[in-house]
Amino acid sequence: MLIAIIGFFAGIIGGMGMGGGTILIPALILFASIDPKIAQSTNLLSSIPMTIAALYIHIKKKNVDFELVLPIVLFGIVGAFFGSTLAEYLSSDILRKCFGVFLLIIGIFEIQKGYMYKDKQKK
Repeated sequence: MLIAIIGFFAGIIGGMGMGGGTILIPALILFASIDPKIAQSTNLLSSIPMTIAALYIHIKKKNVDFELVLPIVLFGIVGAFFGSTLAEYLSSDILRKCFGVFLLIIGIFEIQKGYMYKDKQKK
C-alpha cells in the first residue's frame, strides 16, 4: 500500500511538470528502505507511463512548445548516458548526498523565486 501511495503522489507531481522523481526517489529511499541506485532506476522506468499520460493531456491542451523539444531531447539523451554511467561508479551513499544537495539547491531557488514574485506584485 505504501508503494501505491508513493506512486500516486509522484504521478501528481510529475503530471504537474515538476518531476515525479522529486517525490519518488526520496520516498523510496526513506520510507521503503530501497537502495538509491534502485530507487533512481525504478523512478526512470515508472516515469515512462506517467509521462505519456501527462504529455497526452498537455499536448491536447496545446501546452507544449515543440521547437524546444528537439534540442532538449538530443542533449538530454547524451546527459542521461553520462549520468547513468557516472552513477554506476559512485557509491549509493554519495548518490544519496548528491541528490539531497540538489533538492536543497532547488528548494532555495524556489523560495527565492517566490519572494521575488511577491516583491514584483507589491510594485
